[in-house]
Amino acid sequence: MVKVIPAINSPTWDEVVKKIRLVEPFTDWVHIDVADGTFTPNTLWHNPLDLVGFETKLNLEIHLMEREPEDRFSTWFFPRVMRIIVQQEATRDFDFIVNACHNNKVEAGISVLTETNWSVLKPFLGKADLVQFLAVNPGFAGQKFDEHNYYKIKKIRALAPHIPIEVDGGVKVGVAKKCASAGATHLVAASAIFDAVDIAKAIQNLENDI
Repeated sequence: MVKVIPAINSPTWDEVVKKIRLVEPFTDWVHIDVADGTFTPNTLWHNPLDLVGFETKLNLEIHLMEREPEDRFSTWFFPRVMRIIVQQEATRDFDFIVNACHNNKVEAGISVLTETNWSVLKPFLGKADLVQFLAVNPGFAGQKFDEHNYYKIKKIRALAPHIPIEVDGGVKVGVAKKCASAGATHLVAASAIFDAVDIAKAIQNLENDI
């Protein structure tokens, strides 16, 4: 079963909340891009304290597009945060992150940039709860999917038949089908959902594509 997860790529907490409320009736997960400008050319909402007292029925997946996530990932341990994803290129000690996440009943994912060779993920396959292919340059929504990632998905799927594989960036109808066929299990989509006139239909169209 391939899961479609709406992605929020917004500069302010108010916009994050607005988008969460828009998709709450149609999904059980939401992916939130977090960026403080250390790893991306732009900044996005990145203040975990805004989650204090925030209520939602959704499971939150936090994508930390920040350098040295070891210094701050634990500040995201809030009740609805079920998964934290860090960038391989920015991470020094993934074992430390995994252990702390698991001790707090949070999944730990590892992501690679579109230009990063798939083989760097090999050491993480027995540790990460999920691997992610970032199929666009980090930071901005609305970019075109880099088709080289189909190959990368297939290589990891062949090595690790059961690991969840997530694709983030440029996912739309057509791309979703090819990603699923290559072996992806989680498809993160921002513009394809939030730029649509009918959000419910946009999510359904992506689900029907796979």
